Amino acid sequence: MKHLQRPARRALLVVHLAVSVAWLGLSVGLLTLGITAYTTGDPSLTEASYRAMKVFGDWLLAPVAVVTLVSGLVLSLGTPWGLARHRWVWIKFWITLATAAATVFALRPEIEHAAAAGVPDASLVSAPMVSTTAYLFMTAISVLKPWGLTRRGRRLRALASSRKAVDERSSRQRA
Repeated sequence: MKHLQRPARRALLVVHLAVSVAWLGLSVGLLTLGITAYTTGDPSLTEASYRAMKVFGDWLLAPVAVVTLVSGLVLSLGTPWGLARHRWVWIKFWITLATAAATVFALRPEIEHAAAAGVPDASLVSAPMVSTTAYLFMTAISVLKPWGLTRRGRRLRALASSRKAVDERSSRQRA
């Protein structure tokens, strides 16, 4: 894929950061509601918490997860970071894909079931706890950029440096 121009890259980066932060915020909100529903002794508060979780699940979770995944994918493919050149990008991609799939195919149906039953459900505490931890981990590796290049990244860097060396030799021969 061709590299994004600077204005497009910046706009997409803002979108990606905004939806990523929104996903983290939704996860923390779901965790708070899940803890409230699970620990309260008031059945009406449990029901209200699960109904609020259902609103988040029905209207926000899937779109935010998909936009986060797509914007991150386009950013990685449209910048020098690449998708499979750096371990931290590659790990973020797979964690995002897994959490997006879990959100859409496991968490939303579980919220739907809990909202209908109105009975405390420990999985609606553990799932947002896991997702919050995953999003915080992805935030940390986005800032720290650990682990270096992948095997593919090392191969591409070596190929680029050998091309650069050939170009430098040919330009010296012409001069």
